[in-house]
Amino acid sequence: MILRTLLVAATLLLGLLLARRLLVSRLDALARRTTNRWDDLLVLLVRRTWTATLLLLPLWTLARGLELPEAVVQGLRVVTVATLALQLATWANLLVVQLLEARVSELRGDDPASATTLAGVALVVRGVVGLVIVLLALDNLGVNISALVAGLGIGGVAIALATQNILGDLFASLSIVLDKPFVVGDFIVVGDLMGTVERVGLKTTRLRSLSGEQLVFSNADLLGSRVRNYKRMAERRVVFTIGVTYGTTEAALERMPGMLREIVTGEDEVRFDRAHLRSFDDSAITFEVVYYVLSPDYNRFMDIQQSINFQLVRRLRAAGVDFAFPTRTVYLEGGAVAARNADAA
Repeated sequence: MILRTLLVAATLLLGLLLARRLLVSRLDALARRTTNRWDDLLVLLVRRTWTATLLLLPLWTLARGLELPEAVVQGLRVVTVATLALQLATWANLLVVQLLEARVSELRGDDPASATTLAGVALVVRGVVGLVIVLLALDNLGVNISALVAGLGIGGVAIALATQNILGDLFASLSIVLDKPFVVGDFIVVGDLMGTVERVGLKTTRLRSLSGEQLVFSNADLLGSRVRNYKRMAERRVVFTIGVTYGTTEAALERMPGMLREIVTGEDEVRFDRAHLRSFDDSAITFEVVYYVLSPDYNRFMDIQQSINFQLVRRLRAAGVDFAFPTRTVYLEGGAVAARNADAA
């Protein structure tokens, strides 16, 4: 009887191992001939089926055939529940990774906003699935889940008070994912720091600065800061000034706004706003020009401004108008000073 039971259990185990091997081989050959993601996922699920999981059925066959003591059966039940829980967690994690996170990678280049949201959803799904599997395992082991949940609720208050900074960062991460003030790939400025968003994590958000180093921000601090998102800028408003000397003739000054308008409107991707004589400063008569670059690209803006500056130099020199620079003229009244000196003598 015992020998027959052992033989049945061994045969069952070998059959399950052989079936897994043949199934993986057949499914892998099928997956290579198709571009469908589902058959690849099925191959991974079968491959990630543990030998320990397959061993459970032969073990229970032995337990029933050999009529083991109740304590041994109870121990086998605990091992079975724990193994199945871990196996289910592995499959569930694999499903989330392959379905949601693979989609995140696809969207990261074309739709960063959706990629950021989906990454947050994947994180929440993995946490919920893990919690459900743990509760199911405990329920099958005879643990009173209701009392456990109530206890977790009371203990959760104490934990929340002790870890309020961590929880603040966690909820800030969810707010960033759902509200999307920025997404992966956006160029943002926070205070005097700036960089491109690389990753929005549970506790921190990481940026890559222009100089190459990685900037790490706490999510709570980042959400409480004033964030300037340049990636979402539709157009760029540009204000610049130019100062000419006080020796410039009235006619030349009157021609300046028209000349500035002509120079700016001659550029592509530009919308002219205004050009005015703004003020009489200490060393210069100052003109102010405002225009819009119809592109958020900073390099394009600098190319346009550089071209405008070159043209300003050529046009002002051709018109005989000099750029102003900080100067001070001192007038000495020589005769009056000499007279005062004579009276004093």
